[in-house]
Amino acid sequence: MPLRPALTTATRPQAGLTLVELLVFIMVLGLALAGVLQVFAQATRASANPQAQRQALAIAESLLQEVQLQPFTFCDPDDAAAATATSAAGCATTAEALGPEAGETRYTSPQFDNVNDYHGFAMSGIVDITNTPVAGLSGYSASVQVAPVALKTVPAGDALRITVQVSGPGNTSVTLQGYRTRHAPNAG
Repeated sequence: MPLRPALTTATRPQAGLTLVELLVFIMVLGLALAGVLQVFAQATRASANPQAQRQALAIAESLLQEVQLQPFTFCDPDDAAAATATSAAGCATTAEALGPEAGETRYTSPQFDNVNDYHGFAMSGIVDITNTPVAGLSGYSASVQVAPVALKTVPAGDALRITVQVSGPGNTSVTLQGYRTRHAPNAG
């Protein structure tokens, strides 16, 4: 039998990576890892925003409900004819108009006592009805606009659109609209 020559390093196939292949692999891996980390960083930044958005929504809902729960009469609720007037002409002293009557505020007596009184109301830093700051909400602001609107079967004088806007940290902004209609005995 013939003898086979022994395999030497020159004739033996090499296993492993060259330096160039290794550098290319590291570069591709680094780029992929950077892309994945960027997605995680963006998700982390965005995850704090929903809390500010939810808080702004809660403030707007609370303020809208506060306004909607107020009376909507032709006369100021302090007027003797407020409960029975079927038009502004039926008021004994003061017919309601957009905006608060002289001296009325949300916080002290005499307080807002009609939906119309909230027109133009604004606060920077959220405070409760007693003007006490609500902890953690100093970075938010809110405003209210009230406007007559005609609904399908309700004339413009008997319906109001209430728009509440709240802004907060991180350019958070929420706008809610609600409606308030006049009910008997004050419906015309």
